[in-house]
Amino acid sequence: MDQVPIGFPVEDEEICFSKAIYYNFNPIPVKSPWRDATGGFGSFIPLQGWIQLFDKDGYCGETFCSMGMINNILPLILTGETKKVSEWYQYIYWKLRNFGFQSGQIVDLGQLDLLMLDILARRHNKPLHRFLGAQKDWCSIYKGGGSLLSSDEDLVADMVRYVEEGNTTIKFKVGSDWGQNMERDVRRMKLVRDAVGSDIRIAVDANQVWSVDEALRFADLIRPYNPAWYEEPCHAHDMNAIKELKERGVGFKLGYGESMRNAFAFETYAEKGVDHLMPLVGRMCKMSDLLTIRSLCKKNGLMFSAGGTSWLNAAFGALFDENEPLENHEPMTQPMGEMLSVKCEEKNGRFYLPEIIGTPIRINFEKLSKERILDGVTYFYAERMNASFAVRAAY
Repeated sequence: MDQVPIGFPVEDEEICFSKAIYYNFNPIPVKSPWRDATGGFGSFIPLQGWIQLFDKDGYCGETFCSMGMINNILPLILTGETKKVSEWYQYIYWKLRNFGFQSGQIVDLGQLDLLMLDILARRHNKPLHRFLGAQKDWCSIYKGGGSLLSSDEDLVADMVRYVEEGNTTIKFKVGSDWGQNMERDVRRMKLVRDAVGSDIRIAVDANQVWSVDEALRFADLIRPYNPAWYEEPCHAHDMNAIKELKERGVGFKLGYGESMRNAFAFETYAEKGVDHLMPLVGRMCKMSDLLTIRSLCKKNGLMFSAGGTSWLNAAFGALFDENEPLENHEPMTQPMGEMLSVKCEEKNGRFYLPEIIGTPIRINFEKLSKERILDGVTYFYAERMNASFAVRAAY
């Protein structure tokens, strides 16, 4: 059996999982309804719950997760067995293969990988980023937002505020009216450029709404405003469309990656001409794929950044250089941040990580309960998983 890539040097440590506690969330609203060019993501942030996973010695890893963690992962790991980290990962990776390596199930495996890293960091009494080898306690960020439901005035006000907060790169959504109102998008690009000046890097994200011809037309229209990169103008899996964009002279850095789940897909992106590789932590099948993709960028002279759950992603961002930022997508990260009792400090285009053991965030259970975001808590125990045992407490 082929081995999937291994990255962080911790795969020989052993873990026996003893129990898990799952905290189910009610829908968590954003500050105002949100939409991008192809209809995401509505009035709520895409989070289902939080999990705490314990080893037999009581060390805990915790993170956001979906119900897929409960349905697909816990039955495979709460068995009382002891395995090396690499053995757990390989075992479950191939158990999930028939779901496909772009599936939600493979994303659940990525969350397990993160949980195992968190457990090991706490065993070693270190912050996760230090455990992984980071030499600094901060990471660079760029700030994004710009819903297509925002008025021109609100969009400009947000972008100006991002700059005033110390961000030198900002990003907003284009593709108005399902991509059919380029005039509006171009007007908004001009307004933002005029408002923030020529020294600020402005990226635009089309969320895959256009054909090649449409994407090239829009590129010509915004060329006078010097975009920093052009994110996902065409379908993320249409590799030949991406190649055609480059061959026909799109003229900007093309950014892709948030729709992909493993490092193999990013090799194809690089081959087809993508200039900026952009994995998302919450959607990758393995955390060390971030470093694999970063190495691919360095080898090929490409730009690298990482998105996803930024407060958590900062543990990996601390491993990156100053010119390898995390995306801080405010419409999602702000309501998420309000759920946390501990998180990074955002200042002058950086996240500064707290000096705590394990991952750099802690959930505020008291607030979640008080605001009725917490729907219920379910306990799972290794010795009783064969009987599908769980205890649920409603809130």
